[in-house]
Amino acid sequence: MNSFSRSWTLAKASWGVLREDKELIVLPAISAIASLVIVAPFFGIAALTITTTPAASGSTTTASSSGLSIGGWIALFVAYLLAAYMTIFFQTALILAANDRMSGGSPTLKSAISGAWSNAGRILPWALISATVSIVLKAVQERAGFIGKIVVGLVGMAWTLVTLLVLPILVIEHVSVKEAFTRSGSAFKRTWGENVVGNAGIGLVTLVAMLVGIAVTAPMIAIGASSDLWPLLGLGIALLVIWVILVSVFSAALSGVFRTALYRYAMLGESSSGFTDEQIAGAFRPKGTRTRDTVGT
Repeated sequence: MNSFSRSWTLAKASWGVLREDKELIVLPAISAIASLVIVAPFFGIAALTITTTPAASGSTTTASSSGLSIGGWIALFVAYLLAAYMTIFFQTALILAANDRMSGGSPTLKSAISGAWSNAGRILPWALISATVSIVLKAVQERAGFIGKIVVGLVGMAWTLVTLLVLPILVIEHVSVKEAFTRSGSAFKRTWGENVVGNAGIGLVTLVAMLVGIAVTAPMIAIGASSDLWPLLGLGIALLVIWVILVSVFSAALSGVFRTALYRYAMLGESSSGFTDEQIAGAFRPKGTRTRDTVGT
């Protein structure tokens, strides 16, 4: 409950910053739409190349296996690269706008996109690295057993945490990807450690919001499906989809603001408007530090 309380406080603080520039909320929405339009054809190509291999004669099982062809993996990599680039591009716009607001400026949607465009070439190597890591993890996970899938999932989570500050460092300070990666990893080692799970922040609030949406719409979907009430079923599914999209958009926007505040605290030692020093320090407790809410009585 203490972790959720901190998370909710940080989410409200992030929204307080974003509320000053509500039009910036559309950046994650534009990112999602653009990614879907551009990336979908390549996912379709990859799906069409899936081949099925019958079980070998004499095998103890009759099950066949499916997998992507070389062309499918290429199409999938292109899809991941385009998706990564579009996501990073609009994250860049949001981060630059949030940093401008926290520095006392007055960003607009136009200035945010213009700032991202000026970094279009700088973020390309990072998009390439992100896409490569994603496709490698997917390939390994596809061939791994149950335990292997869990391990790969943990590796993916660790990668996300270690690289959390790469993009803000990259686009605000205009350094190389290598330097941004090194400094982000150093900040992670220096300030997080065992307390990272307890400070999941926006993700925890997002999960609760998703569960609320499911709890509200699940009965409608269940009743509609069991009673052949197709209008009720359709309404429940539509409401759930809309809710998931809205929560995802707000979550992405709040995360961008929060990540910028964390960057300013961890890298520059500066507080940010909308956040108190206590809120940010609570999310960046040094490894090994224990606070009253984690110490038993």
